[in-house]
Amino acid sequence: MTETPVTWLTQEAYDRLKSELDQLSGEGRVEIAERIAAARDEGDLKENGGYHAAREEQAKNEARIRELTEKLRSVQIGTPADDGLVEPGMVVTANVAGDPMTFLLGSREIGEGTDLKVYSPTSPLGAAINGKSVGDTTSYAAPSGAEIAVEILEAKPYAG
Repeated sequence: MTETPVTWLTQEAYDRLKSELDQLSGEGRVEIAERIAAARDEGDLKENGGYHAAREEQAKNEARIRELTEKLRSVQIGTPADDGLVEPGMVVTANVAGDPMTFLLGSREIGEGTDLKVYSPTSPLGAAINGKSVGDTTSYAAPSGAEIAVEILEAKPYAG
């Protein structure tokens, strides 16, 4: 049995995703159903591009609804403790392969609207540093197979 990973979100990011979910599962579904019905009334469905486009849009809408529902089911809202521990929701400064980098460890939704690069806790870099503390060193395997050294220099809660 696998544990569902917790997604850390700011209150603003949570509100934005919840609003999107409400729109897609309410008004969005109704609009697409109306377009499908209108296209169906045009006749032959095999040759009906509008019908097929509306059905494709419906599939994408339903997939996004499932994605948002799952993400919001396992969400943690707020700010992680400022204890130097690297975890989702932290802005991390690290020497990666000898080069200093500052990035947000978390989901792309919380980094939306910022200049910070976002790394998922499940990415190779994110998995290597998640749970480490300031001063720790670790490494991860790059897609090329090279071992990349990482030293944690700072970890501070993301303030939004």
